[in-house]
Amino acid sequence: MPVPPEVDPSADPLNDPEITGRRGSRAIPLPRPGAGMSRARMAEILRVDHAGEYAAVQIYRAQRAVFEGRKGKSAIADDLTEMEGHEQVHLSRFEALLNQNRVAPTAALPLWHLAAGVLGAGTALMGEKAAHACTEAVEAVIEQHYADQIAELADRDPELARELAQFRAEEMAHHDHAVEHGSRDAPGYRLLSSVIKAGCRAAIKVSERV
Repeated sequence: MPVPPEVDPSADPLNDPEITGRRGSRAIPLPRPGAGMSRARMAEILRVDHAGEYAAVQIYRAQRAVFEGRKGKSAIADDLTEMEGHEQVHLSRFEALLNQNRVAPTAALPLWHLAAGVLGAGTALMGEKAAHACTEAVEAVIEQHYADQIAELADRDPELARELAQFRAEEMAHHDHAVEHGSRDAPGYRLLSSVIKAGCRAAIKVSERV
């Protein structure tokens, strides 16, 4: 089963060279000059992260429903249960942050619920390797997204940046677990991965805005 590494709660997220590189080489959307972060930008961050974790829970839940109880599938069903649990912790935290900051979830949440369920069930029905390919693709996009946010927040909200660093570590553990279990041997891997990644990136853009 995937074992997420612990992130030192006192560590500066910028110590990760991947995060440091993003600050220097990527167009990170910073707030306008002035004290603190704009409320609008914080709302975007919380809204999109909540949507992402919500979708992740639905994907793992749908995959688990396909594999659970099937002969010879107990190992992957157990892995999916564990990963769903990690994502549920993330989701609960973002639900609390939305309430705390009086931010409404994305209006597209019902659409993401449906899309995530179809993606999860569809890839699971294609087989274990396709399910792992789905995990790899989704988590690759999410961990990059978190890395950008950590770089953006490190100086402005270090407490939230550290939380996101822990979440990112767990997403990376899911990604690596999927690779180790044959994600890249899935039928039509390149196409499947590309389509899923494109869908995730589009969902991020939509969820930031509405």
